[in-house]
Amino acid sequence: MQSMQVASQMGLWVIVLLVILALLFDFMNGFHDAANSIATVVSTGVLRPSHAVLFAAFFNVVAIFIFHLSVAATVGKGIADAGVIDAHVVFGALVGAIAWNLVTWYWGIPSSSSHALIGGIVGAVLAKAGPDALVATGIVRTVTFIFLSPMLGYLLGSLMMVLVAWVFRRVSPSRVDRWLRRAQLVSAGAYSLGHGGNDAQKTIGIIWMLLIATGYASSADQAPPTWTIVSCYLAIGLGTLFGGWRIVKTMGQKITKLKPVGGFCAETGGALTLFIATAIGVPVSTTHTITGAIVGVGSVQRASAVRWGVAGNIVWAWIFTIPAAAAVAALAYALSTQLF
Repeated sequence: MQSMQVASQMGLWVIVLLVILALLFDFMNGFHDAANSIATVVSTGVLRPSHAVLFAAFFNVVAIFIFHLSVAATVGKGIADAGVIDAHVVFGALVGAIAWNLVTWYWGIPSSSSHALIGGIVGAVLAKAGPDALVATGIVRTVTFIFLSPMLGYLLGSLMMVLVAWVFRRVSPSRVDRWLRRAQLVSAGAYSLGHGGNDAQKTIGIIWMLLIATGYASSADQAPPTWTIVSCYLAIGLGTLFGGWRIVKTMGQKITKLKPVGGFCAETGGALTLFIATAIGVPVSTTHTITGAIVGVGSVQRASAVRWGVAGNIVWAWIFTIPAAAAVAALAYALSTQLF
């Protein structure tokens, strides 16, 4: 009853605008992170950029049929106490995440849209109710995977590179290149599936959080409304379709020069990492994951193949993402309470 009164006071139009803002974030997530899905397949020359984004966008949306909504549940119910969530908190969280995405997109920095959203939720909740309103287990698990996902991507990318080298040790390099150009379509598709499956669910989670807080959904529901699921997967697919070309160059060429064998191994290692994280309900960064895998592939060839200075700058962006998005979200929350 109380939640329905909140919904009435807030006005349906406010909820609609926040859902649109969330879908805008989802679109930007696809736009910003398109590079993660297509950088390797573009940089190796397997697909043209225009074909690559169509390919990636298709698999982003197809992921709706593959993955359970475990990540959406973590974002919607596992980061903050449901009792403190309201429209102002959701507004602050989305503005914090979108602002950080715009900054990093402009400068061509492959940061994490996922952790920008988590940082936004944390900042807005802290501004409203303090640290006691946060769910420690969900935040600790998310922060832990900031470090684990690139490490796992690095490990799996390296192992794939070693495995491929052993399997094709008696095959001529030209034939290996020809075979793995075709195989890279499979690995790129798998990575795009993982990208859509993990990232679209984060926006599903925050819309679900809003609907529960305003009485349009029950916290006892096992899944969010179908329209939220479909709209979020379509939004991220459209974002990927428009692409983030500034970041493609950094991911595909500046960290290390990739050949089809390296692209295949990096995408496969990254995809496996995303599948594992999505299965256990952890909202990880696709950016962190593919960067770790690319670095792993490059370092197997030789340490000097990796431009460690570029990789180091990317790591600094990772470190600042959550606190920067949280700070903007706290300001946006405060502004929202004054204006609305």
